[in-house]
Amino acid sequence: MKIIVKTAVRTGFMVLVIAGFYSCKPKKATNVVQGDAASKVYVAPGKLDEVYMFASGGFSGQVAVYGIPSGRLLRQIPVFSVNPENAWGYSEETKPMLNTTKGFIPWDDSHHPVLSKTAGNDDGRWLFINANNTPRIARIDLTTFKTTEIIELPNTGGNHASPYCTENTEYVVGASRFSVPPDETEVAINTYKQNFKGVVNFIKVNKESGHMNLEFQLDVPAIDYDLARAGKGVSHGWLFFSSYNSEQANTLLEVNASQKDKDFIMAVNWKKAEEYLAQGKGVKKPANYYHNVYDESKHMATSELMKEVMTLDARALKDICYYMPCPKSPHGCDVSPTGEYIVASGKLAAMIPVFSYKKMIAAIEAKQFEGEFDGINVLKYDAVLAGEVQKPGLGPLHTEFDQNGFAYTSFFVSSEVVKWNVETREVVDRIPTYYSIGHLCVAQGDSKQPYGKYLVALNKITKDRYLPTGPELCQSAQLIDISGEKMKLLLDFPTIGEPHYAQMIQADLVTKNQRKVYKLEENKHPYFAGNEKDAKVVRKGNEVHVYITAIRSHFTPDNIEGVKVGDDVYFHVTNLEQDWDVPHGFAVKGAGNSELLVMPGETQTLKWTPKAPGVFPMYCTDFCSALHQEMQGYIRVSPAGSSTPLSFSTGNTAAAK
Repeated sequence: MKIIVKTAVRTGFMVLVIAGFYSCKPKKATNVVQGDAASKVYVAPGKLDEVYMFASGGFSGQVAVYGIPSGRLLRQIPVFSVNPENAWGYSEETKPMLNTTKGFIPWDDSHHPVLSKTAGNDDGRWLFINANNTPRIARIDLTTFKTTEIIELPNTGGNHASPYCTENTEYVVGASRFSVPPDETEVAINTYKQNFKGVVNFIKVNKESGHMNLEFQLDVPAIDYDLARAGKGVSHGWLFFSSYNSEQANTLLEVNASQKDKDFIMAVNWKKAEEYLAQGKGVKKPANYYHNVYDESKHMATSELMKEVMTLDARALKDICYYMPCPKSPHGCDVSPTGEYIVASGKLAAMIPVFSYKKMIAAIEAKQFEGEFDGINVLKYDAVLAGEVQKPGLGPLHTEFDQNGFAYTSFFVSSEVVKWNVETREVVDRIPTYYSIGHLCVAQGDSKQPYGKYLVALNKITKDRYLPTGPELCQSAQLIDISGEKMKLLLDFPTIGEPHYAQMIQADLVTKNQRKVYKLEENKHPYFAGNEKDAKVVRKGNEVHVYITAIRSHFTPDNIEGVKVGDDVYFHVTNLEQDWDVPHGFAVKGAGNSELLVMPGETQTLKWTPKAPGVFPMYCTDFCSALHQEMQGYIRVSPAGSSTPLSFSTGNTAAAK
């Protein structure tokens, strides 16, 4: 790879110029894979993977679940985007989950999955994920691998620094990537400095149920907040956010947000914020946002419009927030397992600064400030710096940690992962990736006790790695063994969407809590049919409600007559199975939404409005038994105003009169 680097100083900013011909394939790439790699990733038939990996779907709006070390895709969890595979966003029960103040939103851009924590360690209970476009945070229940809660974030533009979790899941937080005018007020864009603001959302999480509540918002200066991590151990009670655009530019940020040498890491004392709230220093302000909750006992979601939010102003309450200078345009902001070190670096910097929490506290107490930025005290760089990793690579992005005192940083420009000693800041190993790595993920690598056996590189470009599929190629993940002194490439595998980030956790921390069926006796759905005798068809004006049961291998009822053109027909399908891994599907010819996929003991509803008379088949879409093909029925639709009586049957072979 031939890269000629020239530098020029302009208004204090280092401009990087890359010229010449180069290939993006790392040198000696073919020699990286070790001879025993295949045996290390092979999971024999009937055996289970060691680790779950939860990867964001990026522009798919979903979460993908992989088994590690095999790299096998196990499931796609629908979150912010409709999914016809299991009727997420199509069934009447799940439509409210995608409700927002902008209406029903069938898509979003999901970036950062984060596992819930107890005492600083991943506990396998819940997974949180952000919606970047229409700002929201979702909670996935890992007993069912289902999205059970989504909360909208008001006054927030681009929920990117999100949804980072505090040491005991007291809060998940989300901060604005795009500062915006409060309450979406219409103002001139070039009044950014005067009229825009940033926001950090603090969502309280109930330690028993996981139920979320927008506890308060912290108003912060109008810059762009990128990524974050919560403190732990010695730094418990603090949060650290990377930020860029300290120039407060509003156009052509590639140039105008690149004028200064440094941006900031924002340190937030959330324990102090709680004290101010208890003292009554918060201000309630009008704010409309939706809180959507899926009730597992009723198998249905509700959507509630909230109308106010508690706020604190970081500029008025001086000891909540502090800025630490950081090389220009940092991306990752990561905290070591002990909580002592905060690692961040500018995306074009040639070194990695490592900040000390203890030195930060000492600098705050000694008032070692170099000034203020928009009302926030800026600490002196040297006063908070533990040291720098010198010449680690080009384009440092994101760092995670193992259990042996080492850190691993992704380098976008030089396409590599670099291993370095957290205490000495010495580089000890490096390995190429294919190509342009973004985030990386170490198993439990943001916790107090990393598992540290595997690292996954999440790469942006995959040309020549897989069979081509036209102009659009799949995204790529690469599995790296970090259990020894030297990193070893084991496997690369394709991923769905664009996985910005992933989290890995030992499988047994999750599987021990998993649900296999929904108990019929606990089903509280209002249209539940607990056995075939409960099956019925009821007309309410132009609504027809069909209480239908599914069991291998028939529906009850399987013949329905008397439906009329223009009726809204609601098929409430209850799966009577109580056996693990026996879902039933349900579909109607001409339905304008999707099929249903109904888990054992669950009730789900498909709405269908026939537009023409005729006889329409319905059938099971999920192969459930040897007689799956026979699991079908018919709906007779008569013209509007017809006198055909409403009737239903199963097993009735008598001819109609």
